[in-house]
Parts: sequence; structure tokens; C-alpha cells
Amino acid sequence: MSCAVYIMSAMDTLHSMGWRPFFQAQVDVDCEAVPARVLAVHRGRLEIAHEKGQALIAVSGRSAALDITVGDWVLLDTTRDNIARRLDRSGLFQRKAPGTAGEVQLIAANVDNLFIVTSANRDFNVARLERYLAIAYDAGAFPVIVITKADRVDAVDEFVAAAAGLSPGMLVEALDARDPEDVEALRPWCESGQTVALLGSSGVGKSTLINTLAGGHQETSAVREDDQRGRHTTTGRSMHRLPQGGWLIDTPGMRELQLFDVGEALDEVFSDVTGLAAKCRFTDCAHETEPGCAVQYAIVTGDLDADRLRRFRKLQSEDRRNTETLAERRSRDKDFGKMIKSVLSEKQKGR
Repeated sequence: MSCAVYIMSAMDTLHSMGWRPFFQAQVDVDCEAVPARVLAVHRGRLEIAHEKGQALIAVSGRSAALDITVGDWVLLDTTRDNIARRLDRSGLFQRKAPGTAGEVQLIAANVDNLFIVTSANRDFNVARLERYLAIAYDAGAFPVIVITKADRVDAVDEFVAAAAGLSPGMLVEALDARDPEDVEALRPWCESGQTVALLGSSGVGKSTLINTLAGGHQETSAVREDDQRGRHTTTGRSMHRLPQGGWLIDTPGMRELQLFDVGEALDEVFSDVTGLAAKCRFTDCAHETEPGCAVQYAIVTGDLDADRLRRFRKLQSEDRRNTETLAERRSRDKDFGKMIKSVLSEKQKGR
């Protein structure tokens, strides 16, 4: 009995699903496997889309060990209805999994554009936006900061200025997520062949924004009046087809977004700080009390916010700590694996 259940006819070409020369270069000319995009990951099965339609594919054994996430491209062996292999990614959103020592949680792969969603109320948090930007740059995605609930404040300029100041050339759109005319400003990043993801905490209007973009009926929850924060309404990551031809990846609100292995991305997010650091008298300047420190001089003259430097240091420290933890865990797992093999080998010899 086939483990694939086809649920709709194909209407998409590979290009319209986000296929690029980068992926084509990984496929042999005479390969008979079918390229497919992962729309959702469930326990023991994948929802995929390819040129012949969409399907549910059971995964087990070797396929289950491929670390597949939403947005991945895989090669489907249609003779056996299983995943032959996962293609290398053009980019990956990931984070340190909450509550674990060194585990990594995959969020989404092969994303072209990232809507970083916040709102014009007490949820607006510059430090959180900097975290999201580091993830975007690390994954090679083009970030757009979307400020929702702009219709509920007398003036949104302060929020826009704060967001735009986070990185040179930062694009910021302030809008009412319920208004199709407002949301029209986001259409250029949602065209055929484009994959866009949304990141943002609960209650900022991601589900409402998705409803307006896709004309769907995603469940939303009211924001609590006491603290203007929302409740979780999205519980898993999945890809949705947009009317204009692009694909949208929704993600649940994330209360914890621990960074790891994003050092170069942090340098890009904080290019103003790293640019000043390059002008310090000493190459190992800690930007504290050293003479000739260009960073501290910029703080004194008002060209750099001291809080900006503090946040940069905090994220650098977190990134180093989590990256080292992951490396140590992998090393321990590798050593443990060698020990098990050695013990098994000795037992075999003793027989």
C-alpha cells in the first residue's frame, strides 16, 4: 500500500515554488527522483509539494535522520514514495532550542524575505528586533520590519525611526494589518517564486497579517488589555500559497529566541559599532577605558547610544556561550559514540 496520499492537482512549476539554479546544480541530469518542497513537518510524515501535486509522505528510518524542516527541498523517490535525500540549503533559520543544553531547533529553510513583525504598542522592543535581524542576516534573507497596529496610535513616526535606525537601508512598513490597501505595500516580496517568512512575538498581528495577505481564515486571539500582549494562536510552522504566487511561512510566537553561531551576522546588524571599533588605537580594545577608543568617544559625543553597545555585547556573549555549548555537546556525543563502538568491538572479539 502506498504511503503517499495526493490531495490536490499540481498548479505550480518548480520555479514558482522557489526552485533556483543553486538547487538544480545539486541534481544529476539523469536523476529520476522528483524535486519537492516541504510545506509542513509532522510527527512521522511530511507535507510536500511538487509539479505533480501535493502529498503526505511517511518518514522513518534514514529519511527521519535528514533534519528536514519547513521550506526544505528534497528529492522524492516516487517508486518507493519516500525521501531519497535533502538538498543543501541556501539559508536556514535556526535557534538554540529552549530548555536544553546545546540542542538546535530548525525554524525554516530557503527563505528569500523575512517580515519581522512588531506592533506600535508596548510590544515594540528594539533589542528583540536586533535578535531577529541577526537571524535574518545569518540565513541570507532580506529583512523588512513590519509595524502593525499603526492605526491605533496618534503618531507612528517614533516607532518607524527606531526600527529604521537599526541597520543602514533598513526597510520599515507601518500599517494596519487588517487593511488590504495598507498590506499592499508588502506585495513586492510575495511574488511568484518568492518565499517569505514571518517572525514576531505573540499578539503583534502575524495571523491577521497572514489573513490579509492570503485571504485565509487563520485563528486570531485578542490582545490582553492589561499588558497589550497576545496569546499564542499559531502552534506550528507551515507554508501557505499566496494569491500573487509566492509562498509564506508562518511561525509561532517565540518567547525565547536564543542565538548561536551568528557572529558575522551580529557584526552586520551592529555595523555602526564594528565600524567605529576598527578606528580604535588598539586592535584588542575592549571599548571600556582604553585610550584612543573610538567607540567610547562616539558615545561621549552622542554619535553612538551606550545602550546600543551594551546590547551588542550582550548578544555577542550569548552567541559565544551557546555556540561553545553546542560544540561541546557534539564533541561529547562523538566521544560517546566512539566509546560505544569500542565496547561493542571488544565484546565481538571476546566471543
